Amino acid sequence: RHALGDALRDERQTRGRTLRDVAKSSQVSLAYLSEIERGQKEASSEIIAAVCTALGITMLDLVASVARTYAAHEGHGAMRAAGAPCPVAIAA
Repeated sequence: RHALGDALRDERQTRGRTLRDVAKSSQVSLAYLSEIERGQKEASSEIIAAVCTALGITMLDLVASVARTYAAHEGHGAMRAAGAPCPVAIAA
């Protein structure tokens, strides 16, 4: 929920759009869109699609952005980047 909200906010700000403008374009209330961006509400796929359309991105773009953020914060990725061995043993 928070990662999705952060990604939507980042996309909106990157495009120089205001919360009010995107809310109007997507026909989502300003208060609700703000709550989505702050990770306080779980939006339906229809709402997310409307916001993505208003931003000029696809839902796939948004999900990919969330996945990249999530992967960057994963413990295993950080451990591997630091040179630590993978904590999962693979049986031969």
